[in-house]
Amino acid sequence: MRKNIKITEAIFPMPVLMIATYNEDGSVDVMNAAWGTMFDRHQVILNLTESHKTVKNMKERKAFTVSIADAKHVTEADYFGVVSANTVKDKFEKSGLTATKSNNVDAPIINEFPLCMECEFVEINETGVVGTVVSVTADESVLTDGKVDIEKVNAIAFDPYTHGYYRVSERVGEAFKDGLKLKK
Repeated sequence: MRKNIKITEAIFPMPVLMIATYNEDGSVDVMNAAWGTMFDRHQVILNLTESHKTVKNMKERKAFTVSIADAKHVTEADYFGVVSANTVKDKFEKSGLTATKSNNVDAPIINEFPLCMECEFVEINETGVVGTVVSVTADESVLTDGKVDIEKVNAIAFDPYTHGYYRVSERVGEAFKDGLKLKK
């Protein structure tokens, strides 16, 4: 039997994305955005509004980075979601994390997060922010035979039903192969 539940964000788990930009003074700004995904093979879309300092920075700098948060840095990732750069000017410094300037866009790469997409700002529309991915980098520690190993990434996902963070790590099947067992 199915039960009707309170309407909420029904698609889960949601990725925990760290969106990084530079402020007008060149300092680093990072925010936590669980509402984001790939828009197509070369673009991301982030459900953000223009009230975010990060969005203002994106529009000014025409660039941003999107990093995948990991279990090792869940405290810092959550902090970037509960503290606004509109009110706390030095929130990145308080996190204790470090950043390196991207070689491809005018935005910082947060060194401690293992995967990073470097993006050019395209637009903000009624759906959110659209960016074109111009480069993807991975820390060597999460690579196996030159490919990203999701178990080494130890990515976290957000559960909007319980407001929990969960690890995304165990492989349970083979995409584009397991379903062929049912094909006749």
